Amino acid sequence: MAEIAESGGGGHGKGGKKRAKKQSTRVDMTPMVDLAFLLLTFFVLTATFSKNKAMEITFPAPPDKNVEIPPVSNAVTFLLTKDDRIFYYENEFDAKDAPPTVLKEISYAPEGQNGIRDLLKEKNKGAFEQMKTLDEEREKTNMADSTYKKRLASINKKNSAVTVILKSDDKAKYRNMVALIDELKVMKITKFVNVDITMPEFERLKTAAP
Repeated sequence: MAEIAESGGGGHGKGGKKRAKKQSTRVDMTPMVDLAFLLLTFFVLTATFSKNKAMEITFPAPPDKNVEIPPVSNAVTFLLTKDDRIFYYENEFDAKDAPPTVLKEISYAPEGQNGIRDLLKEKNKGAFEQMKTLDEEREKTNMADSTYKKRLASINKKNSAVTVILKSDDKAKYRNMVALIDELKVMKITKFVNVDITMPEFERLKTAAP
């Protein structure tokens, strides 16, 4: 609050004139300080602190030696190596009663140019159609984000959805792995794992990328 302090005056100057009293103002800052602390407390209590953003990668559980592992189906394995090169093969590596697996090179080319997105779109065709229907329903009904994520996860968990396996040798760059995972996120593929490359795959990769 502001106060007006009166000082001086009261005497008579020359000629018998009375001098005017001098007035000065003083501002009380106490209420403003209280308000500042109240606002500071309010913002601290209502603020959302930023969380560390980490990329989620699924690692498989150790295999049970007493359980026979079924053959891999509807899967794509990407092998990352030097010079930003990426190779892939479909389903099982060197499957029984089948010719040796041939590694094919692929790139981050845009859709329509036989890149990673075109490959995943073809392998995950059934799931993509369901995702498209889900997106249309979301726009029409203003579906909640939590409901949308649950239904999207249920689509990716089906056996018909593609499984992506990521592997790399000791010459691959970390940024390429991140870029590949980003492509999976764009394509809304959540069923993927990152595992170590096997020795047969490593030897085949050295032949494909000398």
